[in-house]
This record gives sequence, C-alpha cells and structure tokens, in this order.
Amino acid sequence: MTETNTTRDLALVGAGYWGKNLARNFHALHALHTLCDRSPEILATYGSDYSGVAKTGSYQKVLDDGAIRKVAIAAPAAMHFQLAKAALLADKDVFVEKPLCLDSAEAEELVALAETRKRILMVGHLLQYHPCVQELQRMLLAGELGRLQYITSNRLNLGKIRKEENALWSFAPHDISVILSLAGNRLPEQVCCTGESYLTPGVADTTLTSFRFAENVRAHVYVSWLNPFKEQKLTVVGSLGMAVFDDTRPWAEKLVVYRDYLTWSGGRVPTPNKVGGTKINVPEQEPLQEECRHFCDCCVARARPRTDGHEGLRVLRVLKAAQASLDGDGARVELASVRARFFSHPTAFIHPKAVIGEGTKIWHFSHVMENAELGAHCNLGQNVVVSPNVKLGRNVKVQNNVSIYTGAIIEDDVFLGPSCVLTNVSNPRSQINRRSLYESTCIRRGASVGANATIVCGTTLGRYCLIAAGAVVTKDVPDYALMVGAPARKKGWVSRHGHPLRHPTADGIYTCPESNLRYQENSRGELCCLDVPEDEALPAHLAVGGKAYRDFSASSATGSPAETPAEERKP
Repeated sequence: MTETNTTRDLALVGAGYWGKNLARNFHALHALHTLCDRSPEILATYGSDYSGVAKTGSYQKVLDDGAIRKVAIAAPAAMHFQLAKAALLADKDVFVEKPLCLDSAEAEELVALAETRKRILMVGHLLQYHPCVQELQRMLLAGELGRLQYITSNRLNLGKIRKEENALWSFAPHDISVILSLAGNRLPEQVCCTGESYLTPGVADTTLTSFRFAENVRAHVYVSWLNPFKEQKLTVVGSLGMAVFDDTRPWAEKLVVYRDYLTWSGGRVPTPNKVGGTKINVPEQEPLQEECRHFCDCCVARARPRTDGHEGLRVLRVLKAAQASLDGDGARVELASVRARFFSHPTAFIHPKAVIGEGTKIWHFSHVMENAELGAHCNLGQNVVVSPNVKLGRNVKVQNNVSIYTGAIIEDDVFLGPSCVLTNVSNPRSQINRRSLYESTCIRRGASVGANATIVCGTTLGRYCLIAAGAVVTKDVPDYALMVGAPARKKGWVSRHGHPLRHPTADGIYTCPESNLRYQENSRGELCCLDVPEDEALPAHLAVGGKAYRDFSASSATGSPAETPAEERKP
C-alpha cells in the first residue's frame, strides 16, 4: 500500500503507559489531532513537541468533532467495546489495542457494526507488523520451510506485573495472532491452558497454552512476568527447515533459519545435522511505526487491514478458549462450534486468508480465493469462483456457475442469477498481461442480475435495478431501472420488491403492487423511494414475500415475467 496520510484527523484515547508510544508514531505521521485522557497529569506530560495537538478529558468531544475521522484506543481492555462502539456509531474509523474486547459476542457486534457503517476496524496486534514475522509468513507460504509441523513461543520477563488482567491476556494475544497467521489464518481444533497465581489471587502470573490444529500441526505459548530474564522467542519447525525469531537479539541476528537439519539414514532413521543457522537479512523498520502507518493507509484507501476485526475476533475466541481451559485446570476445550459458524460443502475450496461471514453457505465445487471477503448470510451455489480481493456484502445470493473477478464490488443484498457473466478487462488478450489494469464493476445494494446476463466491466449497476435474463449491459444503470435486450436498454422502473412500476398518479407517484411503497422521480430524473431510504433495511413485515409474481395483476407490469431474473434455486 502506497497511500500516505497527510491530514491531522486522528484522536488517541488513552495517552498513558502504551498510549504515549502510539502518540509518538501517529504524531510523526502527521495524523494526530487530539489527545484524550481522563488524567490531566498524563496530558500535562506532553510538552512543546505536541503544541499543535488538542488535549481533552472528554471522549464525547472527540465523538462530536467532525474534524476527527479516526480514533485510536489505548484504554484498559474492559473499556474497548464501549469506546470502539461509540466511535463506529459516530462514523469514525477505529484502531483498538489488543485485545479487541473481552467478550466474543461484543467483538462480533463491533465487526458487524464496522461492516454496516463501512468503517475501518483494526486491532493492534503489533507482531504482525514486524518485518521478521512478515518474512516468516512469506517463507511458509512459499514452502521454503516445507510442511509446517509445530510452533513454540516464549514471552517471559520480570514485570510489568498487572492486577486487572492475567499474563495470558496481557502477554499472549500478540503470539496467538502470529501463530494463527502462520497456521494459515485458521483456528485450532483444541486448546489447553495451565497456569498459576502467585502474587495476586485469581490473576495467573504464568501460563502455558498448547494448540492442536488440523493436519497434526501443534503450537504452544509460554508467558510469564515472573522470570529472571527477558525472552521473546518464536520457533517455527517445518519438514525442510527451522526458523527462530528472537526479538531480544540485535536486528541482524533476529531471524535465523536452519536448513537440512536432518539426514535420513537408510531412508528411515533420522540423524540431526549440527549445522549453523543462516541469518536472514530483513530491512530494519520499527513495527509500531509500520502498524500506525498501515492503519492510516487503510483509512485513506478504504482497504481491509492485515489485523482487521475478523482477525481480532479469531484471536479473542482462542483467548476465551484458553481462559476456559485455565479455569478448568488444563481441561481440553474444543473449538469445533466456532469452526461451524459458516457452512462449506466438502468439495468447496476456501483459501486460508479468505474471510467468511457468519451464516454464509458455500456449495459444491466453489472456490473462494486469497483475501476474498464474504459478508454474513451469503449463499454461493455450485461452481462459483470468487477471485482474490473481491468483497461481497451481506446477504448476497450467487447462483450456479458464476465467476466474480478481481475488480468487482458487490454490495449488500445483491442477486446474481445462474451463469451471469462479470468481466474485468475490456479488451482481453491471452498474449497481453493486464493484471494491473483490471477495471472495476460495481453492483450496488439490492440489484438483481438475471440468468446468462453479461455485465461489461467499468459499469455501475444502480441500487435495486433489475437486469433481465440474457441482457448485455454496456453502460451505467440507474437505480430501480429495468434493463432488457442486447445491448441493454431501459424499459421502465421496478420497485424494491422487483415489480415493474406503471400508471403513476397525477403528481408522478408510482406504487409497488406488492408492498404499497411509493416511488417518484426527482428533478434529475432519478427514481427514489418516498417511504424507506435506499440504504436502510426493509421493515420486517415487508422483507418476506407472501404472493407469487404471476399472481399479481398483469396490468401492473410493463414486461413479461420471462424478462425477470430466474428464481433462486437450491444448489
């Protein structure tokens, strides 16, 4: 990402112990607008270097200030949900220090709220922005270490001792975040955690957490603030090599790889090779600066952060499972119920870096590719392809044999009929690589595309428009337009419920025969609904059909039912 933030529009909430580090970096990025903290003493520690930064003890002032478009939260974890929710409701992008919050249901609410309000939500899992960790991720993805076998992480020190949260919640989120990313951004199948409280009753000073992933991959995290020396070491063992990331070493020695560490005598007897490791040259960058820059860049580009709300929610689920095991003195906690939050047929392939919303169904032989994102309650039929970086909104219905290529933007409640075609290059040639020239196609909320219709790239389909089966769309389509033919032409208007509108009243008002919602053209010739704003959900009593299309009077239609999209079919 190459965007650079140049606007001072970020408020930092919580300017104390860790907040001062965020303040330094956001200020260096010319993003810091306001410091917010309830302690006047903490605010007073910010001297002349911050003379151009506003200071306040009122969070409400931050929320009410239209010049503030981003909020970074470094308050105690118990306050994360309340503060983040308020900022999202005020339509501000939000950065939250780890953990996202303390309750999975609250985290799910934040993720859903960010998607609904189209806001950036990012979690401060700092190690994900360390160049050595990013190099480890690259090496594993490229197969340079072979098949992943196990990961160990030790985070030990003498202090900082806490009373409000145990060592698991204080130290382990960063390590869990990294381990999940190295394991393919998937949740473990099983978690076990043991530990003990020595200094403060009920607050574990040391914990050992083990994870079992699919395909016999194992991991453990050992954290403690009762250790005589500092250790921050991550070891990754693969079938072809081992890598050690030791964050206490000088930069040039932080990442070391040991290759060919075994010789198989007779093909069956493993003999260790005592060979020295190879230091990996990684460009030196401050992880916190990269993390802050990444948040600002994502806000400018409206891009999904590396550690977005979904990633924060995965880490929180693992933390909650580990805490449950700790409370049960090491009892095994299965995460099968978490893995079942969406359905995928065994023949479907979902890339580990894809994000799938709750309640979504993915049927036979469909393929969801890297960094694709599907909202909640989508339904993908058979043989559907969702290409890299494509984002589908909530409640999108994609029928059989549809390919959604990179460059497509699919908003909420869109219907894509069987075998409809979306393109992303106007003049494709097999000999010419145009991957950097993909053209965008935007299908806005509630639009329907009929079976076998073709949408030429570079066009926008307006909200609630209806593209007839077999039509070929070559130019932008207005909201509520009914498009037929090849090339497609506007034949009239349709209602939000998909019924052609005709016979307006003397003052130009159309009425939907199914819902009785009223529509009228504005001064620019655009159709608008007079009763329900286009970006609001339908009232519950209007969201369930009770009468078939053909049962409505033929006099209310301008075209035949054959020109409407095929009805939704089960895969």
